[in-house]
Amino acid sequence: MCDTCGCSSEGGAVLRRPGSEGWHVHLHDGNHGHHHHEHDGHGHHNHHDAHDHHGHQHDTREGQRVVMEQDVLLQNNLLAERNRGWFEGRGVLALNLLSSPGSGKTTLLEKTIPWLGDDCPAAVIEGDQQTMRDAERIDALGVPVIQVNTGTGCHLDAAMVGRAAKEMELPRGAVLFIENVGNLVCPALFDLGEAMKIVIISVTEGDDKPLKYPTMFQEADICILNKTDLLPYVAFDVERCKENAMKVNHRLGWFEVSAATGEGMEAWIAWLHQQIEAQKA
Repeated sequence: MCDTCGCSSEGGAVLRRPGSEGWHVHLHDGNHGHHHHEHDGHGHHNHHDAHDHHGHQHDTREGQRVVMEQDVLLQNNLLAERNRGWFEGRGVLALNLLSSPGSGKTTLLEKTIPWLGDDCPAAVIEGDQQTMRDAERIDALGVPVIQVNTGTGCHLDAAMVGRAAKEMELPRGAVLFIENVGNLVCPALFDLGEAMKIVIISVTEGDDKPLKYPTMFQEADICILNKTDLLPYVAFDVERCKENAMKVNHRLGWFEVSAATGEGMEAWIAWLHQQIEAQKA
């Protein structure tokens, strides 16, 4: 059980590579910090209720949760810093793509990667609870990809990403897209060692998304509004959504695209090229 968000990581995450039948790497719970058991000085589990010297009971559940959450995030952040140094040492631009399910992250990658050209090698880490569907779609583009299946876990963490990255042959100057598990809550809390967080929302989700999930938008550097080709068919106010996002994070970069039709992709790709060149410098 993840002490930060409550998701279960029982059995650990599994790395898989499309086209390599039988190849998989198990990441056990102890490797990525999901399990943290606390014991008292007598070797017994601490219970929720404690007694003071007068014999009165006090509920300590909240205090334990805070301590355990801090411990989980501390361990993750230490590993994230290692990842960040590893990426920077190789000139790799790592981008963490976050969204709710169905926003079009994989379609955006399918359309983005061919636009990068041969001088900007790309690689992808795919995060999903089960299946290799998205990894297989990326594999069809001919770029390195590893699937991280988290089981019942609801987010990627730094240990998963670090191990997956080391299993890939990332050329110097590559851009590594990390497609996180579809979830607008828990992934916002976990630093993966990325250079930037990019949150993707679609016009089918409602223009109040930034207000309902503020932590994600506070942590993000860029917001991509996807599926703009559907605007004539849905009740979605683009300006209101952008205004809501800027209320939460006034430094947020903003792009409006349709990955399906290619509309707006030029501005997104131009920005991406700028970031890649800056990383190489």
